[in-house]
Amino acid sequence: MIQTVLPLRIVVDGNISHAVSAFGALPGLAVTLDIAEPVEITPQRVRSADVLLVRSSTKVNGKLLDGSRVRFVATATVGDDHIDRSDLAQRGIVFASAAGSSTDSVVEYVTAALFALQHDHAMALPQLTIGVVGVGRIGSKVARLSQRIGMGLLCNDPPRAAQGDAEFAWQPLDRLLAESDILTLHTPLLHDGAQATLHLLNAENLAHFHGRVVINAGRGAVVDNAALLQWLNGAPDRLAVLDCWEHEPQIDRALLAHPQVVVATPHIAGHSLDGKAANTQAVYDALCRFLGVDGAWNMNDELPVVPSLRWPLLAADAVMGKNRWAEVTAMITQLYPLANDTEACRELLKNAHSEDYAAAFKKMRRHYPVRRGWDRTQFQLQPYDAEVADLARRVGLKIANP
Repeated sequence: MIQTVLPLRIVVDGNISHAVSAFGALPGLAVTLDIAEPVEITPQRVRSADVLLVRSSTKVNGKLLDGSRVRFVATATVGDDHIDRSDLAQRGIVFASAAGSSTDSVVEYVTAALFALQHDHAMALPQLTIGVVGVGRIGSKVARLSQRIGMGLLCNDPPRAAQGDAEFAWQPLDRLLAESDILTLHTPLLHDGAQATLHLLNAENLAHFHGRVVINAGRGAVVDNAALLQWLNGAPDRLAVLDCWEHEPQIDRALLAHPQVVVATPHIAGHSLDGKAANTQAVYDALCRFLGVDGAWNMNDELPVVPSLRWPLLAADAVMGKNRWAEVTAMITQLYPLANDTEACRELLKNAHSEDYAAAFKKMRRHYPVRRGWDRTQFQLQPYDAEVADLARRVGLKIANP
């Protein structure tokens, strides 16, 4: 453990939210904060660092760390497949991630996508079955949400099933392919071993998928994007919701432009203002534990207060003949206009030349518009409607009591 009497040099990715206020000063330490773009995080720059804080654009491995004095590495992301954890362990470097910190933001993304599918593509959610592949922090919340709104549910998670975890009734992937209307993927990306997830969804098993929709807000390469494109071309009613893509940031332009990719976003499902701040909070707390200091930074001190929103109920039924679904869809759209993200993504990238295509993708992520977590906004229904309030609360919206 680094003693608090020493100076501390931190190299930090400038894309980490609130990096200066969080890491610029730590109790009892003389901090030198070196903020760098991902391409600037080189072995030369890292060599004199004690702490390295990154996001998914930086590959942390022996090549980067050789000759350095780094003793602590953290990623302000949920996934950690860009980190060579075995190499860190061999070097005695402590590792931390932000796993779980932006869970709610991703669940909100998936919820918004589901309600958009219902509203725009005549998919009555309570009449459908969703197959959740990967039922960890995010997948388990998506599964419970699906049950709360009346969907049928099938869950696949071989590691949890093998451990005897009985929280859900685990099913083989073949059954999900045969019986799910919607598949949503929330697994880590594992390249090797019995539980490898690279191209978990591929041409062979997509050929056996009898449903209509694939959602990937997990890791891009869990789905073979070339196979997905071929699958979409196989029938006009097949749809995809993609936040994660293979080969980011150089993603498949044909897949992005495909009209049946009804939601296309640049890996921003976890990028609510609250989610990004929570990523930073998780890394900050882990660093303080490693250093043995009492942390003083709190993300809530950085976030603006969101006022309550008066919500006059819509006059006409718009979805499924039930006004409550139309109301909740409208409230979700107010908080998260997902279609705007899709339009912006396609607009920014469609005219980009190949040499700056990746730069355009990264620019969208870096300058993503402010989106607040749903629990920050309280709706005041006018007039109050108990059925609307009940459904809204089931999907995580905050509704004032009458």
